[in-house]
Amino acid sequence: MSSTAAIPESSPAVRRKAAVATGTGNFMEWFDFAVYGFVATSIGRAFFPTESPTISLLSALAVFGVAFFLRPLGGFILGWVGDRFGRRPALATSIIIMGVATTLIAALPTYATIGVAAPVLLVVLRCLQGLSVGGEWTSSSAFLVEQAPGHRRGLYASVISMTAALGGLAGGLAGLLLSLSMSSEALDAWGWRMPFLVAAPLTAVGLYLRLKLDETPVFQQLRREERVSRNPIRSASSRNWRQIGLVLAAASVMGLGYYYLVTFTVNFLSENAGFTRTSALVFVSIGLAIYAMLCPFAGLLSDRIGRRPVLIAGSAGFLVLGVPAFALMGQGSVGLALTALILLAVCEALANVPTVAALVELFPPSTRVTGSAIGYNLGLAFIAGPGPFIGGALVAATGLGISPAFYLCGVALLGGVVLLAFLPETGRVALAADEPLHAERPEPTTTT
Repeated sequence: MSSTAAIPESSPAVRRKAAVATGTGNFMEWFDFAVYGFVATSIGRAFFPTESPTISLLSALAVFGVAFFLRPLGGFILGWVGDRFGRRPALATSIIIMGVATTLIAALPTYATIGVAAPVLLVVLRCLQGLSVGGEWTSSSAFLVEQAPGHRRGLYASVISMTAALGGLAGGLAGLLLSLSMSSEALDAWGWRMPFLVAAPLTAVGLYLRLKLDETPVFQQLRREERVSRNPIRSASSRNWRQIGLVLAAASVMGLGYYYLVTFTVNFLSENAGFTRTSALVFVSIGLAIYAMLCPFAGLLSDRIGRRPVLIAGSAGFLVLGVPAFALMGQGSVGLALTALILLAVCEALANVPTVAALVELFPPSTRVTGSAIGYNLGLAFIAGPGPFIGGALVAATGLGISPAFYLCGVALLGGVVLLAFLPETGRVALAADEPLHAERPEPTTTT
């Protein structure tokens, strides 16, 4: 059944409500997911006690990484929910899983109490967090962009990027506050649990806000016209493989840039540039805050000139500035380190925000959440997610401080070439169209 009826546009009040509810839940998801990494040392001692502190930390970080490999499964499951039953149920399911898993981590007995069952339960709960995050980003993106006015989809998409950054920033600041306010003994004994306990009230607030939302006009029209897919996974895999590949390329670039900015640079500055761990956390927090502030401007720019040129500019920025950024960070100068982080923040904003809008606009509504989740999570799990580990391995293998940039530049080059060759301009595509966007590249909208 072809869609011919125009979709009624949401009122400004409904759009604001959707932005607040989606942004609040997204902030909570990324705070919960990120905070683990900032208290990993204490978690390692509590759940993986050995004679070697390094082995304990590596074990805890391995559990951190497990969540990345569960992301594609989460994308499949929650993407299917979003396309089969609605964007709103997918959002509610995502926040419930994350909130319950994170709260239970706070309450877990340690190895000293229940033995090997403790790390096993930690792995299970971390896997549930990975499932949740695997569906949160694309479900939130679809819900918010489908509510947005046609000439401001990029601006609304920036809410997803910005609140994820703020969630990661809050997780980092929580870790910094704990390390400054209590002894290492207290942090290991009980202090590491405190950030996870915040999940319970955050989940309650986020779930309440999301349950108060109405379904998007696009999905309501799908229901009216009986065009809801009965098997969105099969439909997306067979009909939208080209779009899935484009999302994979874009997500690989923006995801790697994000993990380098948020995760890897803390270790690089403290271990390779001579800064203390506390100083490195402060510098990266400043860079992350600047990135968050840049997101709305990147969204407005993509509304003005199109998703394609902004996204390609972000990829080109990583390619050209990756090596200079790491060279600056390695000098041990506060000013140069902050300059490098700002350069990475600018590139990440340009790559991240238009990707959020494009991953919604590339797909037809019946397979939108599923198709985008498949491509996005494959890129994050297998290309971007291992980035911090690969960056550290490159330094260890070569002894070159700039070597982590080699992986960043390589991914940016390959992803940028794919996007340059095949990405259509999506800025004016109709979100209720039955067919996905292919090679046509209409001129971007210039509505202000």
